[in-house]
Amino acid sequence: MSSKAQDDNVFKALAHPRRRALLDELKDAPRTTGMLCDAFPDMDRCTVMLHLKVLEEADLVVARREGRERWNHLNALPIKQIHDRWISQYATHAISILDQLKSDLEV
Repeated sequence: MSSKAQDDNVFKALAHPRRRALLDELKDAPRTTGMLCDAFPDMDRCTVMLHLKVLEEADLVVARREGRERWNHLNALPIKQIHDRWISQYATHAISILDQLKSDLEV
């Protein structure tokens, strides 16, 4: 998959607040699909699975089967790649402007 298509998948996955909430649940440790369903009682299992599928397609979640359980693991690398490509270069520019402003105010 091209880098642009992968970036599009990551942005699409991160655009939905429920998918971001699912990723937040996986921040500290992997969770089974059942655990994720329990964490979001207002969503049925099918809806949780659909959101997990979008996250998997974006490579933000890696699922591993252990017996009857499906363990979902966070893969933060695509988020880091988005940060490196889209955020850090703009943040560097903003920081340099703030640094210049600070210098101007101290004079």
